[in-house]
Amino acid sequence: MATYSARVKKDIARWVEQGLIGVATADALSRDVEANERRSLSFGSILAILAAILFGAAILLVVAANWEGIPRLVRVGLLFALILAGYVGGAFLKLRQHEAFGEALWLVGAAAFGGSIALIGQMYHLAGDEAQAVLTWCLGTGLAAAALRSGPLTVAAAGLAAAWLFLTGFEIWRDSPIPHLFLAIAAALWLISYWTRSRAARHLILLSLIGYVALLAVRQDMVPVTAALAAVSAVLFALAVWLPVSTESVARIDGRLPVHGLIGFLVGMAMLQAEIADDLGPLVLAAAVTFAGAVAALVLGGRESRGLRWIAYLGFALELCFVYAAMLGTMLGTAGFLLAAGVILALLALVIIRVERRMNAAPQGVAV
Repeated sequence: MATYSARVKKDIARWVEQGLIGVATADALSRDVEANERRSLSFGSILAILAAILFGAAILLVVAANWEGIPRLVRVGLLFALILAGYVGGAFLKLRQHEAFGEALWLVGAAAFGGSIALIGQMYHLAGDEAQAVLTWCLGTGLAAAALRSGPLTVAAAGLAAAWLFLTGFEIWRDSPIPHLFLAIAAALWLISYWTRSRAARHLILLSLIGYVALLAVRQDMVPVTAALAAVSAVLFALAVWLPVSTESVARIDGRLPVHGLIGFLVGMAMLQAEIADDLGPLVLAAAVTFAGAVAALVLGGRESRGLRWIAYLGFALELCFVYAAMLGTMLGTAGFLLAAGVILALLALVIIRVERRMNAAPQGVAV
């Protein structure tokens, strides 16, 4: 968004020269742009972060490779020194205005913390499994993100929370409880993401919540849970489209909440149809609802989001493939189904052409 900010400031200067706005208004607009400017990572910053993560992983591997030959007290000291060097060194670099390398060292500290959990647990034969270690790692990283106001650490904590959810919830070989604690962790990380201004973390949390509901469906009752997921996602999509200012004030994800609503709807309907695949009547109804939902998403929100359009196209195509696989042999035979599919595709092409024409005719200032 730095380029966008520069463009807006040039426009403000031009408006002042043309007498469209006064100097006081121009100053107020410039301050607002600067206050709300999105701090994005450059390609060089991303490379610095990746290099730091690889560097931290290499150090941990060297320590682990020589683990048995290092005295126990020295082992613990090395691990804590690595964590301290990551966090303190990152803070020092941030104070010297080296933002990317500071964040990179903080990620090294977080990686060192995770490696320390595993190595110290092995050294002292502590009870626990991988999921508990990941949960501890997540909580420590989230605390560091809040204390240091770090966006990348917030994303890392959200990723670890998602990893813990799936490690715990999808252990189908044993009757493990559903990790409802994930909801509290997600809520806490959501609040932290406001403080750290991490939109990426909120995107990841929303996707993880869809995964949590999918887990509930698998472990409890598939039909009502997946139907509820689709219905709530559809309502969320509608609210995000019709009340964009209100929903964006809560989500703060650059107006992309409709995309998450569409993803939740498609996931819910897909799981629902997989469960009722043997019952032709309800399956046809669910397929019709899915097709209608994808088209409605295109019409209502496609103009504002290219990503939403592609997800709707992909959802429609996958739904068509599923219907073909599920209903082949139950209709009037292969020829009859192909005829019906051809009619559906022709109608879809007509709808898409009309939608694309409307979007191409939109004013130039409208973002797509």
